[in-house]
Amino acid sequence: MIAIRGSRERGHANHGWLDSYHSFSFADYHDPEHMGFGALRVINEDRVKPGMGFGTHGHRDMEIISYVLEGQLEHRDSMGTGSIIAPGDVQRMSAGRGVQHSEYNPSASAGVHFLQIWIEPNVRGIAPSYEQTRFASEAKRGRLCLIASPDGTGGSVTIHQDARVHAGLLDGAETVTHALAPGRRAYVHVARGSVHVNGVALAAGDAAKLTGEPVVTLDRGSAAEILLFDLP
Repeated sequence: MIAIRGSRERGHANHGWLDSYHSFSFADYHDPEHMGFGALRVINEDRVKPGMGFGTHGHRDMEIISYVLEGQLEHRDSMGTGSIIAPGDVQRMSAGRGVQHSEYNPSASAGVHFLQIWIEPNVRGIAPSYEQTRFASEAKRGRLCLIASPDGTGGSVTIHQDARVHAGLLDGAETVTHALAPGRRAYVHVARGSVHVNGVALAAGDAAKLTGEPVVTLDRGSAAEILLFDLP
């Protein structure tokens, strides 16, 4: 079965400095029909104006992944980590028993466009940790590149959950398939462009929830950048 989560159906909040779309219930946006999908709890598509950002705030017991599409995001946290995240980078922060962090757009002229993803961990109260890895566009072109996994396979960032996150770039005649093991489900989020998922056309901001499907097929992409979540 495939169920579509349309871009226009998402929650939306515009705070002036921040324009944010919520695929699942978040902050003041509450939709009992969209509280998450398996262990996937949050996908926020955020655009932050130059010189603005999220001040220091705390998280607990959550795997947080940042995926930058355009611009740069500056990260600082209570573990002493400071970094700049740019397109191609994947940042993972395990909040564990508690961490404070801030995220800012360091540019004085350009906005930053990124996805903030939360995955519920399968263990609680661990020490917080941070990881950042770069994945070249060539590794995602016409294929699915594993960017997050429970064991760091292939240089992916490590998350504390039996979930795997793949990123892909598809255009033209490229076709990608991903087999799902029995009992597994998939969530496909279109970050940019358009693509067909198991024959269904999706555009930027759209997503597909797949349950009981043995294979996910992605084709007929047009400048598409997608994230595929393989979930228990």
